[in-house]
Formats: sequence, C-alpha cells, structure tokens
Amino acid sequence: MTRPPYRYGVYGIEVVSDSPLTLPPSHRDGLTTVEFRSEPETAFLAAIATASFDATSDSWYRYASLPDGSAYVRWENVGEFLVSADGRCIRWRKFDHASIESFHVYLLGQALSFALVKQRLEPLHATVVTMDDGAVAFFGSSGAGKSTLAACFLAAGHKLVTDDLLLVREEAEHLVAYPGPPRLKLFPGMAGRFFPEIVDGVAMNADTEKLVLRVDPSMKETGPVALTGVYLLLSPDETVAADGMYVQELSRREAFFELVKGTFNRHVVSADRLARQFAAAAHLSQRLPIAKLHYPRSLDRMAEACELIRMRHRGAGAPGRPDARAGYPSVDALEARHP
Repeated sequence: MTRPPYRYGVYGIEVVSDSPLTLPPSHRDGLTTVEFRSEPETAFLAAIATASFDATSDSWYRYASLPDGSAYVRWENVGEFLVSADGRCIRWRKFDHASIESFHVYLLGQALSFALVKQRLEPLHATVVTMDDGAVAFFGSSGAGKSTLAACFLAAGHKLVTDDLLLVREEAEHLVAYPGPPRLKLFPGMAGRFFPEIVDGVAMNADTEKLVLRVDPSMKETGPVALTGVYLLLSPDETVAADGMYVQELSRREAFFELVKGTFNRHVVSADRLARQFAAAAHLSQRLPIAKLHYPRSLDRMAEACELIRMRHRGAGAPGRPDARAGYPSVDALEARHP
C-alpha cells in the first residue's frame, strides 16, 4: 500500500515527503513546493554513471551535474541526493551509520539549497532571531559565531527564526524572514553554557564536534517575521584582532559586497544564478540597515554584545564607526543597568 505523503512547511516553502520529518505541518501555500522521496542505492548508481563531477569534489563532499540538468550531491557518512533539473524533487538515501538528525541537517540545508536555486530562489547563509516585533539576521562565514550569538539571545528570551539557511521575500512593504527547522547547531561547550537542560544533542557529522540541538517550541518562531536589520560577524581570523566592542555602519556599497559573500551554496555558479545573487544583495543593501559587529571572541563578553545589539535596535544611542565607539556603554554600566 502506498504511504500517503506528509506535508510540512519550512523556509516559507511546502515540503511533500514520503517519510516523517521533525517539521511543522503545512497550513498554507508556500513560495514553492519540493518533494522528498527515498530511493534505493541502485537509483543513484545508475544516475551518476554519466555524471560530470565538480573539480572541488573530494572524499567527504561530492557534487556533479548530470546530462539532464539534475544534480547529484553526496556527503560521506551522511547520505546522497539527486535534485531534479526543475528543483521540484529531491531523491535521497540515508547512509546506515548516519543519525536521522544529522541526515536531516543536510537534507533540509545543503541538499535543499540546490532545489531552491534551480527554482530561482536565492537562499542566504544566515541565522535569524526575533527582536521586539521584528527580527535581525547574523551573516558571516562558517565559524564566525552566528549560532552561538543566536544561542545567547535565545537564553535571554528571544526566539529562533532560522539557523544557517534563510529565505527572504517582500510582503506588504516589508522584507520577511521565513522560519527554518526547530534546531540549532552548537559546539558542546556552548550548548552546555546556554542550554544545560538539553542533553540529547547529536553530532552533526563524524568530522565535527558540533551538535544538532532540538529547540524547545517556546524558543522557536513559527511564522514569517519582518526583517529589520542585518549584522555581519567577523571571521575567526578577524575576531582575534578585534579591539573593543562596537557596531560599524556599512555604506550600501560595502554592504552589497558583504552580502554577496553571504550566499548559501557557492557550488552553482551559472550566469543566471550569479545575476540573481547580485540582484538579491543589491535589494537587501538598499532596504535594510546593515552593520558589522566588532566584539572580542569571548564568552564573558557575549551578553554585552547582545545588549549592544538590543540597544541599537531600540534606538538607544547613535551607532558609530570605530572612532565613535566611546559612545557605547561599558561593561560596568551594562551590569549596573541589568544586574
């Protein structure tokens, strides 16, 4: 007997799956629809027989384009995926030793990004949390601390919108961010500090200590939220050299180039896709206040960084460039205000 499809909503799209997922049900038409369908190993062997693999493929990650326009993607010890040429269907196979949590991270992130790009949507690499009646996004390279900063906000009562993959769309004169899966990826030390009550974290893959943590429903935003600001986080190398804590406003030109770097999935580089990336970055840089957050990579300063963002979001004090950082409160002042 054929199993009826499961229907879910994530990132503003509808997912139709032949297997259950840890996602909320779909309640309305999404931006688009993607079908998830499990397949046996033989289906993948036949498909990749004529595949042209990308030069950057290695033993851990492999990507190939197929003659019919579909794509093959594989992560060792996790699973393999076939994305149809029109992006409407992802066929998948989970490897035996992969946890279901780890597999879903790649299915609902990296693999899904190929389908979104094929459907002419532009996913961004960002983590988003609520802020009063809106939301702010944190952009940055892997390791920049997006999820850790988000964890600090969640511990203070804010809600998670999405971690890692972001879709933004114009609705009623606002740019809205759509909610992702109810999970956050953190290293054990960060997870223990911010969420000591969560004990069921699962390793994201065999080559990292980062854990996949299921977020409590009370900490998760369930609907689209107006995006009101973007903060760019320094790379790990830049953070080491960071002096003090301040917010640096970026010009539209500066913001544009930073946002171009914030794409999700840099493997698809067709002329059509690059044009969409540039258009998306230009639109965001014109519509949103975008700033770079400078702060030392120290857990002891994390709460101060969060408070700085909250104050700036609420209009308390004028944002400044490096030469104006004295206008921000000191650690002692913050502690006095929030004992």
